[in-house]
Amino acid sequence: MASEFETVVGLEVHAQLLTKTKIFCACSTAFGARPNSNVCPVCLGLPGALPVLNGEAVRMAVRIGLALGCSIEPKSTFARKNYFYPDLPKGYQISQYDEPLCLGGHLAIGGGESARRVGIVRVHMEEDAGKNMHGVAGDSVVDLNRAGTPLVEIVGAPDLRSSAEAADYLRRLREILMALGVNDGNLEEGSFRCDANVSVRGAGDAIGTRCEIKNVNSFRFVEKAIDYEAGRQVALLSAGKKIDQETLRWDEASGKTYPLRSKEDAHDYRYFPEPDLPPLVVDAAFVAAEKASLEELPEARRARFVSVLGLSPGAAGVITAHPEVAHFFERAANLMGDPVKVANFFQTEVLRDVKTTGLLASFPVSAEQLAELLALVDEKTISGKQAKEVYAKIAGTATSPRQAVAASGLAQMSDATVLEAICRRVIDQSPKQVDGYRQGKTALLGFFVGQVMKETRGSANPALVNEILTRLLAAS
Repeated sequence: MASEFETVVGLEVHAQLLTKTKIFCACSTAFGARPNSNVCPVCLGLPGALPVLNGEAVRMAVRIGLALGCSIEPKSTFARKNYFYPDLPKGYQISQYDEPLCLGGHLAIGGGESARRVGIVRVHMEEDAGKNMHGVAGDSVVDLNRAGTPLVEIVGAPDLRSSAEAADYLRRLREILMALGVNDGNLEEGSFRCDANVSVRGAGDAIGTRCEIKNVNSFRFVEKAIDYEAGRQVALLSAGKKIDQETLRWDEASGKTYPLRSKEDAHDYRYFPEPDLPPLVVDAAFVAAEKASLEELPEARRARFVSVLGLSPGAAGVITAHPEVAHFFERAANLMGDPVKVANFFQTEVLRDVKTTGLLASFPVSAEQLAELLALVDEKTISGKQAKEVYAKIAGTATSPRQAVAASGLAQMSDATVLEAICRRVIDQSPKQVDGYRQGKTALLGFFVGQVMKETRGSANPALVNEILTRLLAAS
């Protein structure tokens, strides 16, 4: 029965802007501070406190809109979204409603034949609420440090048709925001989270009644929540029942969605213009300057790494997933001169030791060390196998690869006279294998190479060993 229905998903993403201060006051946005220490009369909603808009938050929101192909509205306004909740001391949230900052736009998902654009309805600015904390000494308490933190809400069109597409959309959007340097992509701390609007419909039908799953902060949870909710709705429709429009929460322990409240419409929030903030006006010159200074976005960087640097699509995808990882790789590739060799070694050896925290990344070696190490392989000073040993020795140190090779005696053996003597000795000790090779079992060459490498403890130049053995074994 489920095959008769199509899942329809639209995502609303809340992304915290990486400003040092809040959107309408000078309080710090630093995470992890003592509860209720980063607050002031504006955050606390005290009578007479007036908001002042953070210009840096506006700049970041404009850059997000530009990166998503939105039109930047020359005039936008703020509104009061009225609702009561303990973490909202004013009794309303300052947001944008009928005149948002950014309209239209799109985000590309998928790849190859499955690549397509998902519409962006709008990007608007708003303030975050505080945080309710339950079970503290048996009570529920409120931490208002987050109250007033600057957010953008990115409202996607209902163009997604599966949980996998939703997860792909979120990953790509997160990559863009991180590449712009406007959001740290930290799902655990809540700086990147989403609400998923889910409905199902029969073939050719209009979009059905939607239910909103609130504040999902994991790609895996998004997929599981959407799959469960779509299945729940299909089961109801199949049984002849109707879908109630609800706001839901996802419970990972049970793997189910549960109702929070009936879904509000815009009129339930009693939006009205924010009287304490004038309209936000951004001029064309400001928008043009921000557009000209936009960083290369992940999709464009992936395409360049494939078409210009010669990387495989898979390698380009892995390396561009974090902006600092991409910058490190490109520095090393420029220094070494062979991007493909750098990418291969970087992925197999270096990447597992890279640690990322938000927009920051720490690397076990510098780009200069990596480039020099791979240059030693190119020069045939060391073998590819030895490069792994040298990497292990220099990781976490400032030692240059050349110094490590000299100190350890790891230089590749490339003296043809010495290697020929070793090859002759191996051949003399293996008459049975020699006969087999000369009778056409050429795969036995690997046996001889292995014996030479064993005698030289892996330091022999493998290309030279192959050349010498092939010549000696061909002699009668």
